Amino acid sequence: MRIIKASEKMIREENLFDEHIITVVREIIQEVRLRGDEALKDYTDKFDGFRPERITLPRSEWKKAYNSIGLEEKKTMERIKDRLMRFALKQKENFQDFEMEIEEGVITGQKIYAIEKAGVYVPGGRYPLVSSVFMGVVPALAAGVEEIVLCVPPNKKGEVNSYVLAAAEICGISKIYTVGGAQAIAALAYGTDEVSCVDKIVGPGNSYVAAAKKEVFGRVGIDFVAGPSEILILASEDAAPELVAADLIAQGEHDPEAVPILVTLSAQLIDKVETEIEKQLIQLPTRETVRKSLNNKGLAVLAKSYKEAVEYINFRAPEHLEIQGKDAEKQAPFLRNYGSLFIGPLSAEVLGDYSAGINHTLPTAFSPRYTGGLSVKDFLKIQTTLRLREDGSGTVKTLQDAVLIAEMEGLKGHSAAAQIRLNSMKGIENE
Repeated sequence: MRIIKASEKMIREENLFDEHIITVVREIIQEVRLRGDEALKDYTDKFDGFRPERITLPRSEWKKAYNSIGLEEKKTMERIKDRLMRFALKQKENFQDFEMEIEEGVITGQKIYAIEKAGVYVPGGRYPLVSSVFMGVVPALAAGVEEIVLCVPPNKKGEVNSYVLAAAEICGISKIYTVGGAQAIAALAYGTDEVSCVDKIVGPGNSYVAAAKKEVFGRVGIDFVAGPSEILILASEDAAPELVAADLIAQGEHDPEAVPILVTLSAQLIDKVETEIEKQLIQLPTRETVRKSLNNKGLAVLAKSYKEAVEYINFRAPEHLEIQGKDAEKQAPFLRNYGSLFIGPLSAEVLGDYSAGINHTLPTAFSPRYTGGLSVKDFLKIQTTLRLREDGSGTVKTLQDAVLIAEMEGLKGHSAAAQIRLNSMKGIENE
């Protein structure tokens, strides 16, 4: 890892994608819009090495996959789903219908509705991201989404990983489409003969998937545009170097472009962690990917003071933030910009990835400064209501205020729409 000082200037990424990616993605979206399922089949053949007869996977395939896996694997998946569901339902409790009489006769309100259709993207690639099924689907289930569909790319034999299909069966989703990449995002956004368009698309993916989500935003909702995965570990001198090393390695295993960062006040800890990394990598099958990640994006940030470390972290706003060391609980309140926070030595980031009940679909690339991770809120609409009573003392004043502010803006039609109601009320009062 490259060692830098916490005081060194950081530059935020202006663009996650180069022009080539954007050009390719726009072409794919246009082709899917024009040619529908045939374009999906052509791109699946081109990028995945298999040309499907149909895009929709028969339900019998999910059941077959579910029946093929072991009992302990099923129980593990059920437990993970249950934790995620309990957490999501607790989140939902914070979104409730209400009405309040903001002034006498002026009743404002809030209505909470689930979106009707959601599309969850599950990456294929080198590793089947079984966990992404649960992370994308369970919050939608908790919200009450009526139709949830999955897009997952097939392998060269046209198959989808059995564990991914079993997870889909456990979640009880509506449909699975065997299509991936930017073409899957285009199909979910605009629809084809086989693929139903949805209201919102969520889930991680490569640069082409992320760029496609950005392109279709507005036509549909999306969770966010994410870049390579990140971890930042704030470690004090007494932190266990073997734990810090293990968590940096776990993050680097994702992708050569993954971003593992260590922030500490101790140069000695940096040395110990680097030694421990080398020791742990010897037996790791994915060590080449980890090495590339550490060499490409890995940083050891040396701070002069805890205040400087906190300032660096709050500016950097990492996707995953760990605090390692005996004072982790005391340090946590000062950190505010992150996708998820993991406090103390037992709270490994991988538990957030898989099994603890919080969601692993998180913002990256400085965006935790303004948004959080995927949650039940992403599948809910908060809609407002208004009704006025003629006998309320606040009703006339509210209408008069609308007349005056409309006059300030020069919007005579707005003013008239409020004034006509005032005139009507005066007529009632005169009677």
